[in-house]
Amino acid sequence: MVTRKTKKMIAVEERFRQPLEKMLPEMVTEQGLTATADYLGVSKATLAYWLLKFRIDVRRVALAPGDTMHVTRLDG
Repeated sequence: MVTRKTKKMIAVEERFRQPLEKMLPEMVTEQGLTATADYLGVSKATLAYWLLKFRIDVRRVALAPGDTMHVTRLDG
């Protein structure tokens, strides 16, 4: 699936030298939505739109002390 990118998307990709669809999942996981939006220089609404456009699913998980979680990427 090819997603048309806005001028702002292209500008952010050029600034960080990587495609948004690769960069966003890791950044949101590590930093959260607000910090990622601030770091990229966009609003939370813009970031949410980008995540929707790239079909990046953001889920919130609560872990008890001592619990761990493993995320598996299914390629293909």
